[in-house]
Amino acid sequence: MFDLRQVAIFNTLSAGEATEISPYFLSGRYGKKEAIFSEGDPSEWLYIVKKGKVKITKISHDGKEIILEIISPNDFFGGIAVLRGFPYPANAVAMEDTEVVKISRRNLMSVIDRFPNLMYCMATNIGDRIKGSHETLKSIALEKVESRIASLLLKLSDKAGEKTSEGVAINMKLTKQDIAEMVGTTVETSIRTMSKLSKAGLVSTKAGKIIVRDLERLRSLT
Repeated sequence: MFDLRQVAIFNTLSAGEATEISPYFLSGRYGKKEAIFSEGDPSEWLYIVKKGKVKITKISHDGKEIILEIISPNDFFGGIAVLRGFPYPANAVAMEDTEVVKISRRNLMSVIDRFPNLMYCMATNIGDRIKGSHETLKSIALEKVESRIASLLLKLSDKAGEKTSEGVAINMKLTKQDIAEMVGTTVETSIRTMSKLSKAGLVSTKAGKIIVRDLERLRSLT
């Protein structure tokens, strides 16, 4: 059974309260690159990643996919649209085989009515995400690619980093394509920039994961 209290917005619930609302949640599975929802779809479900990872994307005017956020296990997505009752404002796509649990908008509202503090927790979390998405789009519009990639690696180090003897390992397997889409550039430019950072001793890769070897020097590029 999935423990809802592992999710930030539900971690104030007692074990009994989490058990009480667990029947409202349904399980789902999505294959790699499978769409979970598309921009403009009705916001019928709030999703939580149980296993795998999901990218939240927008398509630019010139047809490029821009990754606004990557959702890791025990994190939720689709929240703002579900709470406000408007269509999903972006796309959600499984980056690998992914398992989720989901709750319908109607049942979520019933849960919030039962536990009003959940609304505050969700609003705070969603506010931080909106700020993060705004900063991502602003960065793409105004900053050089090297600065954008440095900012991305710092953000991921903070969100999914694990200290090792070699530096901070980002616990998320990202391709050069993923990085390019997250900073709004081409794969070729992403490869060149990551190679430059590697040669400078700022980053390295091990077992498919990026290791940030020098946070301070990387921060100086932003």
